[in-house]
Amino acid sequence: MGEKVTFTVPGEPQGKGRPRATIRAGHAATYTPEKTRTYEGVIAVAAQNAMAGRPLFAGACAVDMDILCLVPASWSQKKRAQALTGILYPTKKPDVDNVEKAVFDAMNGVVWRDDVQVVDVVKRKRYAETPGVRVAVIEISGQPDGAR
Repeated sequence: MGEKVTFTVPGEPQGKGRPRATIRAGHAATYTPEKTRTYEGVIAVAAQNAMAGRPLFAGACAVDMDILCLVPASWSQKKRAQALTGILYPTKKPDVDNVEKAVFDAMNGVVWRDDVQVVDVVKRKRYAETPGVRVAVIEISGQPDGAR
């Protein structure tokens, strides 16, 4: 095992928004929604702080991700306790895969060169007192693909 970096993205987890299309000067153009760009910026800052000036991971990486959703304030004490002990699961948006995509895209050029380097992923979505996304990245091979 190689280098490891861990960090937490603060706030309610968000999935990557779908690209939007528009017509500009008679040409079709796509863009990433502002909400997604802002969230990816928060992720990138958290990851950059955790990297603390280290070089980008060059080899294959494994990622462990905990997506922590806030328990709805309207829930009863009993239901809240069930959510926090793992009896109830957050089965509403955001989708786990969309959160993963936002996190991975934001880490491009910050933790690794590109998210194609990720070869193993474990991800969980649970309720928590404090919302956020906990991310751990381990470089499991220090060599880029094909380098020996």
